[in-house]
Amino acid sequence: MAIEVGDKAPDFELKDNHGATVRLSDFRGEKAVVLLFYPFAFTGVCTGELCELRDQLPRFQNDDVQLLAVSNDSVPTLRVFGEQEGLEYPLLSDFWPHGQTSRAYGVFDEDKGCAVRGTFIIDKDGVVRWTVVNGLPDARDLNEYIKAIDSL
Repeated sequence: MAIEVGDKAPDFELKDNHGATVRLSDFRGEKAVVLLFYPFAFTGVCTGELCELRDQLPRFQNDDVQLLAVSNDSVPTLRVFGEQEGLEYPLLSDFWPHGQTSRAYGVFDEDKGCAVRGTFIIDKDGVVRWTVVNGLPDARDLNEYIKAIDSL
């Protein structure tokens, strides 16, 4: 089961596409977090979603909000993907232990070996305030995120 609204968001420590360590707890008390899980870099729906976020980045990453995108790809894969697509927000690798963070949030598909499209908006206190989980082929509606962020 996916983490639900009102739950404390599980902390994690993952490497970003540049090899830097990112912890959810680093943002506690400072920024709300849009935590977005996606299946794989370089795939059609994922690339479309992440580029749409790139194109509207000030809504999702600013003084009050931090965007973190997580996949089960390796750090080198995410580095190339981020550079190729001009993604200027952290792409986090949940590669090893494979899917540990995706499992903690209840969005890891054991049969496919990857995360489904789960999104969690976490307030400055580390509490999940909004969430949506879509299947692998189903793109998310970014307008829903914007409404949820604006309600924090």
